Amino acid sequence: MPKILVTGGCGYIGSHTIVDLLDHGFEVVSADNLSNADESALDGIKAITGRRVPNYVADLCDLDTTLHIFEDHPDIAGVIHFAALKLVGESVEQPIRYFRNNLNSLINVLDAMCRHRVRHFIFSSSCSVYGNAAELPVTESTPLQEAESPYARTKQMGEQIVQDVLKASPGLQAVLLRYFNPAGAHPSALIGEAPTNPATNLVPVITETAIGLRSEMTVFGNDYPTRDGSCIRDYIHIMDLANAHTRALQYLLDGRNAQPCEIFNLGIGHGVTVLEAIHAFERVSGQALAWHIGARRPGDVVAVYADNARARQLLGWTPARNIDDIMRTAWAWEQQRRRSKNS
Repeated sequence: MPKILVTGGCGYIGSHTIVDLLDHGFEVVSADNLSNADESALDGIKAITGRRVPNYVADLCDLDTTLHIFEDHPDIAGVIHFAALKLVGESVEQPIRYFRNNLNSLINVLDAMCRHRVRHFIFSSSCSVYGNAAELPVTESTPLQEAESPYARTKQMGEQIVQDVLKASPGLQAVLLRYFNPAGAHPSALIGEAPTNPATNLVPVITETAIGLRSEMTVFGNDYPTRDGSCIRDYIHIMDLANAHTRALQYLLDGRNAQPCEIFNLGIGHGVTVLEAIHAFERVSGQALAWHIGARRPGDVVAVYADNARARQLLGWTPARNIDDIMRTAWAWEQQRRRSKNS
């Protein structure tokens, strides 16, 4: 089967996608600068699949470093590009860092692909490109609104960069995957969300609070125009999301795409409020969480969730897990992770 370069392969989404790729027979090479991950994810991947994935500890913002990976592997058939900084609040505080990292790394990967005639590219985009959308659920044709954070703007700009490069590069094919809120863990509890920086995503904050690493958690705002006043998001299980990347890659490799660049939403298809997510965790774990209401957080949109009909129809992809499955696997991962650290 073809060899695939996964950038950001030691990260949360990258590591779970590597498992799905290996399960479907692909060969994988990883590249990750370890700025918000570590190579222990590769141990988890090996424990699950029996295969050790090579990883380049590489800064893709350096073109020579990026080209070196492609020179070492002239048989790369496709690239799945996850490598990016991703914290909304941090991007508001450090916009230059986000623009420099997320855009330069993307440009260098595309440059290397063009030079080495690698034709298939999957871009890790985000529902944040929709901003405060005028319609819900959002479809792939929903007009993009003003970005609410520099992180979101890097995804909007990244999509445009990919499309412009494709126009000048006959034969290059791409899929832009706009996914919603990845959460949960592999059912083995051998890999999961394990940022080296403090967690800001809702589900790991919930599990860290439940296990005692935080005294309590903050719900950022309860005065939004939603059913309980907290923000609404579409939480997609990480293994469902990972499988969509494999399917998108197969879609390109099989030549089933009608256009050089195609876009898919990846979400469950309905929204869950922050408070509903907290209650889901309490329901599946049997534990009460300590939480309080805080001020709104800069960069947060009110509500966003997906219309995923296009991915269902063209990729043959159907999310199989719900918010309870997300919380159950995330909690098992958190408990296993802390046992390992304490042993």
